[in-house]
Amino acid sequence: MLNASPEVQVRPGIEADIQALVDIYNHYVLDTPITFDTVTFTPEGRIEWLRSHPEDGPHRLLVAQDALSARILGYATSSPFRPKAAYSTSVEVSVYCSPEAKGRGIGTLLYEALFEALAGEDLNRAYAGVTQPNEASVRLHERFGFRHVGTYEEVGRKFGTYWDVAWYEKPLGERRGDATAETA
Repeated sequence: MLNASPEVQVRPGIEADIQALVDIYNHYVLDTPITFDTVTFTPEGRIEWLRSHPEDGPHRLLVAQDALSARILGYATSSPFRPKAAYSTSVEVSVYCSPEAKGRGIGTLLYEALFEALAGEDLNRAYAGVTQPNEASVRLHERFGFRHVGTYEEVGRKFGTYWDVAWYEKPLGERRGDATAETA
């Protein structure tokens, strides 16, 4: 277990979790503008995504599980920020909680475990895109040291409305590979 409390345990996601993860994410697809996906996923259609987040390395998937019922309450991920090689020390992070788990501190517990797990990785920055308005997500990211770096206005259309996405950035680890420092 990465992080545990009497009520909730945080651990790496496994293939047996796929249905619960799909159910949580599909809620956001169908009922919110938080994700710009507009078509729901099936477990079969999401399994490669799960497999792209191993238990170690910079791209992780952690789940919060109710200790008594074993129900998945939410998950957090760190994923590649962009596909080009020079972006490899940056990750995009996200957290999704089941509707019943909102307001219980599950997102905080997941991010604590995620950033603890990433602490030893060769990473320089974490980024998060937050569809606006979403005060709870903004507060969560600011609590973890993210700062607002810009907003894409009306970047996505869902439910017949254009939505803005605010981008947040957080420094991670020690700075490596700085050409100026190497030549000084």
